[in-house]
Amino acid sequence: METKYTYEQKGELIEDINKLKGYEGYVQFSHRPLDKKDIFDDKDKAPNVAKDEKGFIYEAHFCNAQESIMIRQQNAEWVVSKTPITSDESNVEIKFEYFAFEKTSLLKDIKANWVKMAQIWQSEPDDLCNGMNVKKLKKVVFAGFADEGGSND
Repeated sequence: METKYTYEQKGELIEDINKLKGYEGYVQFSHRPLDKKDIFDDKDKAPNVAKDEKGFIYEAHFCNAQESIMIRQQNAEWVVSKTPITSDESNVEIKFEYFAFEKTSLLKDIKANWVKMAQIWQSEPDDLCNGMNVKKLKKVVFAGFADEGGSND
């Protein structure tokens, strides 16, 4: 599901981000490097993005156990895409991968050591395989932070 916000709706976008209690994620601004105040790794607290930030949100990613939210600035608007990271469908498989989180001096206070990504695979008929079902990668999305890396299978 996609939603769009115009530049005039910047305040509304920030309000919606700040309501994401139960999510973890980060916001990358256009005018400065990522800072510890831009990473939200405590699911018990809602994000607190300042409305008076000088630059604009270049990208942001948030997730909880059910969905991943991607926010990207694109052509004078923000595109918000929500992707489920769980599925009961038999033709959908979700695999998780873990990547080491480089802790710079600015990010030394972050609790997590790993970034978790979800790969969403879907089985579908493929003409190149005589119509047999083949798993195809549909999307890779942010799935949170982790203290320890899991297996990358």
